[in-house]
Amino acid sequence: MGTVGVGGLGKILGWGVVFVPLSVLLLVRAGGLDGGTPLAVPVVLFPYAAVLSVLVLVLVLAVRALRSRPVIVLAALLAAAHVALLVPRFVLDRQQIPSGAAELRVATLNTHVGKADAAAVVRLVRSERIDVLAVEELPSTGVAALAKAGLGKVLPYRELHPENDSSLYSRLPLTHGGPLKADTAWPQTTARVTVGGRTVRLVAVHTYYPLGDATRWGRDMTALTEVARADGPDTVFLGDFNASLDHARMRTLLTSGGLTDSHAELGSGWARTWPVGKSPIPPLVQLDHVLHGSGLAALSVTERTVPGTDHRAVVARLALR
Repeated sequence: MGTVGVGGLGKILGWGVVFVPLSVLLLVRAGGLDGGTPLAVPVVLFPYAAVLSVLVLVLVLAVRALRSRPVIVLAALLAAAHVALLVPRFVLDRQQIPSGAAELRVATLNTHVGKADAAAVVRLVRSERIDVLAVEELPSTGVAALAKAGLGKVLPYRELHPENDSSLYSRLPLTHGGPLKADTAWPQTTARVTVGGRTVRLVAVHTYYPLGDATRWGRDMTALTEVARADGPDTVFLGDFNASLDHARMRTLLTSGGLTDSHAELGSGWARTWPVGKSPIPPLVQLDHVLHGSGLAALSVTERTVPGTDHRAVVARLALR
């Protein structure tokens, strides 16, 4: 019976170090195995794994010493599977929008326990002509700082719940406001606005975080899915979901809840909103989203940096279909 030499064993171990993590992460992502488990933490790195899988394939094909049929086949299969799961979020899904459709400009920002530069927040609202702003991690001190900076002059209507973490500011009158009735770690803030003769339901979202308690985070996402499923088409969920498009619970929220992620809809499905202000570390993952029901369509979406917070703001322009 033949034996594997030391050199051969070294190659096997070397490729194992590369292929095993890529294979495991692919299995978790494809099988939706992260839901409510600690696997929800590493699965946010799936886009990076997809890039790495393609680089590995290129390397194997380019370097003769690394080239062998089994390695090429395995590298090609992994790269193809990773890319197949990642590509849909870069495909533009342009919705039919009636001419002269009413628009709603929204933004969300995690203020990092009120540390966000209040004057910069007001400048953002003015420059982007925001109609509704959702803020997360906004304590009473943050509410006072925004008021002092003049946010009330541009967004005079408020549904403030600093005791519950999230709040809503609006240029348009807010109705049916209050804490959302859902089994979440802390109450989400909800309200309604009237746009173009239609009522749009808003939910300022901030879920628990998987690194702290993946089970609790999973229950938060499930609770939001139940709310979204019961809502009509004119609804917007925006905020810090502590979830990316690679989380199974986020994908369930979108499909079962009848929601669309504005970034993915416009083919910008790998936006990165966290962390910022951690120089030299750039933003790595998208935790902040603007999701909307089938009664709306995204016209544009972008991210903006606000000093003082570790999240980028997400600004979206939505049209009522």
